[in-house]
Amino acid sequence: MRDLCSRILKTSIWASQINCRLLSSKSRRNSIPDWPSSSHYDDLINVAGRERDFATVRRLLNKRMVDGFFNTTDTFKFIFNDLSVLTDLTESLSHLDAGLTRKHSFDSLILALSRVRRTDEALLVADEMLKRRYGANAVTFHPILNTLAKKKQLKEAWRVVDLMRENDIHMDITGYNYILTAYCCAGDMKSATDLLERMEEEEKLQADSRTYDALVLGACKVGKVEGALMVMRRMEEDGEKAILFSTHGHVIWGMLRVGCFEQAIEFVMSYAGRDKALDTQSFGSLASRLIGFRKFQQARLVLMEMEKRDLPMGDKLREFYYSQETTTS
Repeated sequence: MRDLCSRILKTSIWASQINCRLLSSKSRRNSIPDWPSSSHYDDLINVAGRERDFATVRRLLNKRMVDGFFNTTDTFKFIFNDLSVLTDLTESLSHLDAGLTRKHSFDSLILALSRVRRTDEALLVADEMLKRRYGANAVTFHPILNTLAKKKQLKEAWRVVDLMRENDIHMDITGYNYILTAYCCAGDMKSATDLLERMEEEEKLQADSRTYDALVLGACKVGKVEGALMVMRRMEEDGEKAILFSTHGHVIWGMLRVGCFEQAIEFVMSYAGRDKALDTQSFGSLASRLIGFRKFQQARLVLMEMEKRDLPMGDKLREFYYSQETTTS
């Protein structure tokens, strides 16, 4: 009971301090809750940020970490309305509590900028971390590399890799996977193969499920479905149990694109019964795509199998299934 009273008193003091500072803000005038939460911290930080009250932003960022609430993708939403605040915000973050609080806040700002494809600004923030030695590491650069890879700006991505190397930051498997996936999405398997060799031989990095997923995608992109199946067999031989649902999806789509409809059904059946969520995804996706190819008989067989296995169907698939049942009866 004493601990509970102490916690109530502590929270009441916290709420009063924040309320006094931000009471004038119309959007949050009466929104102080009994207990702080991650979303509430985000709201308060964004209110203060829009008012350019960076002292309060800094105080809230310090306090949320003490209370055990990490930053989220909504923490720095206020900068998107006015990127001119970025310099003042970055300077304010430099005065946060040293260690995890400061690093995590810088990383979160880089993530927020990268999510809206402002990679130039994200790199400026990362450069500030490097200059001031705030603990920038491979994770810091993940959002930037991911965004550049998705935009197919691979020359820029490699320049980021060079920047990391110049600052003794080693690329990890996640960072390389972003670039590898970009090559595979483009069907550039020569570059993908060269990168894979570099990862394994020079960097001594072990492929993970994302690495294999990218290779399967690339093989299917260039119509080499047998190559994709070889990659999946290697995954199983290497003991990779966490084969992603998307990896199965790449193979299904790859087979259908080259007209291997029966083989696609056989592929899905070969994995049936291991994971109900995977079965739901694979059978449902296969049926939908077969209907798109106007392979109604095969689609009906797949849906019959779903019914037999008590797998949930979407409304459109169920409507198609019953319409076929009516037609055949």
